[in-house]
Amino acid sequence: MAALERMVSAGDVVVVGRAASVQFAGRLGFTFRVVGVDARPTYAGWVWLDGYQLDNRGRAVARRRIFVRLAGLGRG
Repeated sequence: MAALERMVSAGDVVVVGRAASVQFAGRLGFTFRVVGVDARPTYAGWVWLDGYQLDNRGRAVARRRIFVRLAGLGRG
């Protein structure tokens, strides 16, 4: 997965997998549509994202709030 070079924002679609956090260690990861980014400071390079997990057709299947490493997110 290629690392994102900028901060994510609402409307972005990203790929979440092991590189983003060990809690997402599934073989393929999943795509995620961002609807909000928590502006509160966290650990350097990490962020809370609100959004929807997408299925293979791009349909929202679950609303989630995830804590991820920005450099580990791929482009969706």
